[in-house]
Amino acid sequence: MQVYKIYPKGFAANSYLVTQDGVHAVAVDPAQPRILDEAAARGLRVTHVLLTHGHFDHTGGCAALQAAGAQVGCLKEEAPVLAGPGNAAALFGAHVAPFRVDFTFRDGEELSLCGMTVRVIATPGHTAGGACFCIGRELFTGDTLFAGDIGRSDLPTGSGAQLTASVKKLYALPGDYTVRPGHGEDTTLEYERRNNGWVRC
Repeated sequence: MQVYKIYPKGFAANSYLVTQDGVHAVAVDPAQPRILDEAAARGLRVTHVLLTHGHFDHTGGCAALQAAGAQVGCLKEEAPVLAGPGNAAALFGAHVAPFRVDFTFRDGEELSLCGMTVRVIATPGHTAGGACFCIGRELFTGDTLFAGDIGRSDLPTGSGAQLTASVKKLYALPGDYTVRPGHGEDTTLEYERRNNGWVRC
């Protein structure tokens, strides 16, 4: 399995392209329309988009990928956020090209996408319908867990208590994972268990 991390240009989230066969890919949080070109440059065709949550800085590339044939999915509880004020675009003077949710999933569900098994972990707190994704030993955490930090909980549908519980839920996963956050640099789950000053085991 190969993971390509694409840093944003300007204000947006990290985006990830995940592929098993080097041809078909899953995009996690495609933040900008250029993710379509980034995939093509690597010889990849994105068939599915997985959203950790619905904020505008994580979804800006969804419309372009959907127009190219990708299906967009999110946790069922997050679907209403994507096109409404909960996406926080208006708060920051941003615009997201409209797109639809093609499929939803639930906590604990395992998705079979592009020859890979994706385990869904519901992690409310940054938003009410936030999710993280386990693919092999990779953990895509969106704005739930960062290197040395956690997400904010003061935006619409956020909850500090839920966010703390969600981070502890990630810490309880067995073994170690490479943490692929929505912003900043990668880390490991074991390092965050031991050293994250916001939530400790």
